[in-house]
Amino acid sequence: MYDYDVAFIGSGHAAWHAALMLRKAGKRVAFVEEDTVAGTCTNWGCNAKILLDTPFDYVDGLERFRGMGIDSVPSVNWEELMAYKKKVVNPMHTVLEGMFQKAGMPVYHAHGALVDAHTIQAGDERITAETIVLGTGEHPRKLAIPGSEHIHDSRDFLDLDQFPARIAFIGAGIISMEFASIAAKLGAETAVIQHDQRILGMYPKKYVDRVVQKMEQEGVTFLLDHDVAEVKKAGEAYQLVFSDGETLETDYVLGATGREANVEGLGLDALGIACSPRGIEVDDHMRTSVPNIYASGDCVAKRIPKLTPTATFESNYIAAQILGLSDAPISYPAIPNLVFTLPRISQVGVTLDEAAKHPELWRTETVEYGKRLLFEAKNEMGAEFTFVFSKETGLLEGAAFLGEDAGIWADLAALVISQKMSGLALSQLIFTFPTESQGMLSLLIPLLPLK
Repeated sequence: MYDYDVAFIGSGHAAWHAALMLRKAGKRVAFVEEDTVAGTCTNWGCNAKILLDTPFDYVDGLERFRGMGIDSVPSVNWEELMAYKKKVVNPMHTVLEGMFQKAGMPVYHAHGALVDAHTIQAGDERITAETIVLGTGEHPRKLAIPGSEHIHDSRDFLDLDQFPARIAFIGAGIISMEFASIAAKLGAETAVIQHDQRILGMYPKKYVDRVVQKMEQEGVTFLLDHDVAEVKKAGEAYQLVFSDGETLETDYVLGATGREANVEGLGLDALGIACSPRGIEVDDHMRTSVPNIYASGDCVAKRIPKLTPTATFESNYIAAQILGLSDAPISYPAIPNLVFTLPRISQVGVTLDEAAKHPELWRTETVEYGKRLLFEAKNEMGAEFTFVFSKETGLLEGAAFLGEDAGIWADLAALVISQKMSGLALSQLIFTFPTESQGMLSLLIPLLPLK
């Protein structure tokens, strides 16, 4: 008999949702975790980010009402905010581990590696399990340049006690743009460096351009087509040396040039499980080439967005597979994704780029929400929706949003897309008024087919 029915390597969202479901069904479950229990999102990702971001979102909103009853906008004290973040977020892993222990799911605090299809080497111990789930997540990619030891990552930033007067971000993706939005509000001399022209490449360019323009007005410098060749210590500061010999001096360097799957040292090669820095290869049931070994979350090689909600979705799917509740291949619903810039950008379903490439399949409609319903739009004149409709059915198949409430709008659009809702179906629902959700849907209904 095996020690456990199911053992997880990793304890983040890709693992613990399934573990709780399995434990509830009476399965014997354990985790092997070499880092902080509950993973990146809980400890040094989403939770810390949204706590730190929220005051800046409020400040950004108040700035829109200057001269309309608001004469002065408060500033954010980063040191006090960080102290509060540490008070709230830092104990979460202890709370979650206590929940796991209370549920009868032990945590082995060690590096986990596969010995064979049913055995995990957990530090000095070996444990066996009928089924193994790999949920090891990702880590930041390091630039292979001289002075890379001076480059910080997102985990460092989200634990930064004192904010630097000058800060440089290498990369213009989600992490850099979100953190640069905060830096701008704090008045830091902020530079975003990108090796090509692509800023937030996965999001609609027309909305990215508006965010960039606003950030530039707030003092952010964008250095595009710049490659960092070296980082030098310059007294108490740092000097970035670009490939053309140009330099930039700053007090803090954050590298955000992508993430790679945590696959090293897992023993995958010995079992013939295919993997790469992109992740572990799985089939349409989330199984590796070894049938009793699954993989879930950011460590999986996949084209869909690597997000906490998708990791949770996969985790629950795997639990249902193990319990025999379903044998269907995994099928993802419409997946909303959101970047926490100021303003926010979100999208779901068919992208605007896809729609533009195939006008024979889709039509787009842009709605200037802020200009049409300013009383609901929190004085955000530039808030805007772009909807993508099927030319065959007329139903909503994609959407992109710009505005403070872009996350709420994308969630509602995901529901409309997944449920294939017509204008009639939506019109038979009642929402609170006047709210950001009701405002978006009231503008969407006339664009949908009646039935």
